[in-house]
Amino acid sequence: MNETASLRARAEIDLDALRANVRVLRARAGGAQLMAVVKSDAYGHGAVPCARAALEAGATWLGTATPQEALALRAAGLGGRVMCWLWTPGGPWREAIEADIDVSVSGLWALDEVVAAATEAGLPARIQLKADTGLGRNGCQPADWAELVAAARAAERAGTVRITGLWSHFACADEPGHPSIAAQLAVFRDMVAYAEKEGVEPEVRHLANSPATLTIPEAHFDLVRTGIAMYGISPSPELGTPADFGLRPVMRLVASVALVKRVPAGHGISYGHHYTTSAETTLGLVPVGYADGIPRHASGRAPVLVGGVTRRIAGRVAMDQFVVDLHGDEVEVGSEAVLFGPGDRGEPSAEDWARAADTIAYEIVTRIGARVPRVHLHATPAES
Repeated sequence: MNETASLRARAEIDLDALRANVRVLRARAGGAQLMAVVKSDAYGHGAVPCARAALEAGATWLGTATPQEALALRAAGLGGRVMCWLWTPGGPWREAIEADIDVSVSGLWALDEVVAAATEAGLPARIQLKADTGLGRNGCQPADWAELVAAARAAERAGTVRITGLWSHFACADEPGHPSIAAQLAVFRDMVAYAEKEGVEPEVRHLANSPATLTIPEAHFDLVRTGIAMYGISPSPELGTPADFGLRPVMRLVASVALVKRVPAGHGISYGHHYTTSAETTLGLVPVGYADGIPRHASGRAPVLVGGVTRRIAGRVAMDQFVVDLHGDEVEVGSEAVLFGPGDRGEPSAEDWARAADTIAYEIVTRIGARVPRVHLHATPAES
């Protein structure tokens, strides 16, 4: 048995699929550049190998949520343009400036901190002003935009910052025809026009996330930010399957069956005995649980491919393990239990798991924990 096969569980990450997805998304983006979003450890896929593969396939920017994520990319030797956008007071502004990272600014407090850090570092900071065009999360409200633009322009004239971008984020791009889409586009255009009238000369203007990249070409502007689609997952099942968009899921999650045993009829399974065997049967023990990111909400519902047959989790998912009823089939200990993958070999998909857990596929892949090693397939020497 080889080392990979002997692992308790593993998430196989197909970097060739990721590269192909990036090329598909670049084609959908038209003339816009593509930012590969690798926040949250590349949605659970492994940030550094995925970032390198995305750059190889033509991405020109990398995007992270936190500055720590961006600094980790630099520490791994990744060059090029990197942007991060989720800041809190006292964040590592100077370290980001010195690492040549573009930082997002949504309010005057952040501008004040980045200007102070740039002055201390003796280097101009590259900043991107974020507009709240209707999502209601991060970003500057239209009513406060003039004040933020004026302060940023003053800092730019003083040489402490360079305004490299103007950007925002959609609320409902995954719902085609939602009235907020046109409304946000209009607000974004107005806020960009105002900033440019005041002398801002951005390198990039960007609004499109994965669903907008796929379905709203008028939102592409200079740059698109592709996250979940890059990993081969549809941003919304209503928009189409991954295959409909020419994408292939990148992660395949498997575990080794740890035990197979026969039990009599009427035998309770797992905590609370929410599942009881209806006849004498065989049970298979799969050694992953909610400590590994397997959603407890999927208890009794989620599909697993074992012995070439799709089974359902029997009873509750526990911290480290769950059980499947093999209905009398004899399966060898050590056989693969495939929780999800691309789906073209009969295995369930992350979307199947999302439906079982009443969530979205984004969460299914991102929540897979650090106890599950990532095995990156088709890596170049630089990625391995």
